[in-house]
Amino acid sequence: MRKSIVEPQQLKAFLLDSGLVTSGDLTAAEEESKKTDLPLEEVLTKEGKITEENLKRLQAYILGIPFVNLESEKIDYAVLSLIPEPIARKSNIIAYRKKENQLEVAMIDPEDLVTIDFIRKKLGLKILPRLTDKNSLKNALQQYQKGLKAEFGDIIQKEAQGLKILSSEEGAEEIAGEDLKKLAEDLPIVRIVETLLKYAIVQRASDIHIEPLEKEMIVRYRIDGILHDAMVLPKNVSSGIIARIKVLANLKIDEKRLPQDGRFKIETDEERVSFRVSILPVYNGEKAVLRILHESSKGFSLERLGFFPDQIDQVHSAIKKSTGMVLVTGPTGSGKTTTLYTVLDILNTPDVNISTVEDPIEYQIPRINQTQVKPEIGMTFAGGLRALLRQDPNIIMVGEIRDTETASLAINAALTGHLVLSTLHTNSAAGSIPRLLDMKVEPFLLASTVNIIMAQRLVRMIHSAKEKYFLSKEEMDHLSKDVDLDRMLELIRKEKIVGPKDGWDKVPFYHPKKSPEAPDGYKDRIGIHEMLEVTETIRRLIIASASSEEIESQAKKEGMFTMFEDGIMKAAQGITTIEEVMRVTSSE
Repeated sequence: MRKSIVEPQQLKAFLLDSGLVTSGDLTAAEEESKKTDLPLEEVLTKEGKITEENLKRLQAYILGIPFVNLESEKIDYAVLSLIPEPIARKSNIIAYRKKENQLEVAMIDPEDLVTIDFIRKKLGLKILPRLTDKNSLKNALQQYQKGLKAEFGDIIQKEAQGLKILSSEEGAEEIAGEDLKKLAEDLPIVRIVETLLKYAIVQRASDIHIEPLEKEMIVRYRIDGILHDAMVLPKNVSSGIIARIKVLANLKIDEKRLPQDGRFKIETDEERVSFRVSILPVYNGEKAVLRILHESSKGFSLERLGFFPDQIDQVHSAIKKSTGMVLVTGPTGSGKTTTLYTVLDILNTPDVNISTVEDPIEYQIPRINQTQVKPEIGMTFAGGLRALLRQDPNIIMVGEIRDTETASLAINAALTGHLVLSTLHTNSAAGSIPRLLDMKVEPFLLASTVNIIMAQRLVRMIHSAKEKYFLSKEEMDHLSKDVDLDRMLELIRKEKIVGPKDGWDKVPFYHPKKSPEAPDGYKDRIGIHEMLEVTETIRRLIIASASSEEIESQAKKEGMFTMFEDGIMKAAQGITTIEEVMRVTSSE
């Protein structure tokens, strides 16, 4: 059992004396604590018998130290940053007030003497520990980002001012190649680019867009699938920034007429991050887009990606087969690669040989042989796949089926004793069948090789604060245009979101609430999916060259729910909103 900061018997006595918990609730929580091996207080808060703040206030009283609530407190960044963010997050400790040689720190565990002693020695200050709760700590940790934004903005503006001498009447794009190289290594430019990259990582951005306009340069970050303006920079820094990015990605610094692609890595205190770079000539100069890939991204599971239990069973059933194809479909940025890497992680055992051909290799996985496509030297998906088949693989992943040759080779690989994983760009699972038939794949070969097709999108998740509501008649009428309400209600009942006899008036939905941590009420993303299992009836439809509508209709009769239906269920669970589901499926 995890250590409690207060002796259980002492906590019990104070809980009963305070009247915060009834004796019946306390007895039940003790039994649950023994079963689950969780501390008593964790069971009580988890089951809603006491709020975490009330519990922490009581613990603070027992320990004889003050309790502090930092949820609405603005901490001076100079004080906050006395403890570096990685240490603050790892040890759950926040510096929030400094007086002369004393530093008050808020902690979840004020008896963490090792951390207290480390900070005391590092800062040379007397440390005064205070108890706080998780919500309070979370709000304080968020202030690191706000402080960083201000700090980064100051750095960029300061460094940009020092570069005014580089601007010219002809424009920065007229700077010669040799001068560009010097400019790319100039300290102010190096600092600006480092700042842009670090702030993007702090903001959890997936992409950085650096866009030249006539009189300025705009930097935008894509966060949770939505582009946000991050910074406006003076036009005179644009050539230096693009040159610096080219140097980092090992691209031709003086080539401004043609698109270029490259890659580079940086290491932060916590992880290694890879940046995939695309440079494109545009009217006002060159635009750079950097895709951010966290190489240490591990621990993904099908549950965390948003798959329901029945869907997970379907995936496991399909990938247990030693032959056949597993396809993931959806537009660019819908999380297809992450799903495939998660499946590969499940399959990655010592008794199989796994080989991939990808463009690009997004994450490096131990024990998997990963090959990068290089069309400029003739290394295409088809060529790479042909070579892989001579490497005695059990499992093959093809990054994307783009053409007839790759489709034919993938089908043949699945026919000759390999499990093949790949992606396609189609709007729905059923839409993959006609797409492959268009690539001249024979219907009978398709029917005999494909095990399962997964289609997906990513929706933003509601952050912690949300407001419950129920659909009005007008909203029901609007929803009925996109989904069969009777069928949808049955699916919601099946997932036990409401009771077996409840109607739509009992189905809850939620609006997100804005908060300092989530300005638009959303944070992070999760997948919505549809799973098309190729059953005997679906095989017959494929051989008969049935339309995608006919295939989808039959799959729904056999239990498949569509991405939209999956999204509505997640909205009813309070994970996302109906508006968000409609936003990402509106092209359907």
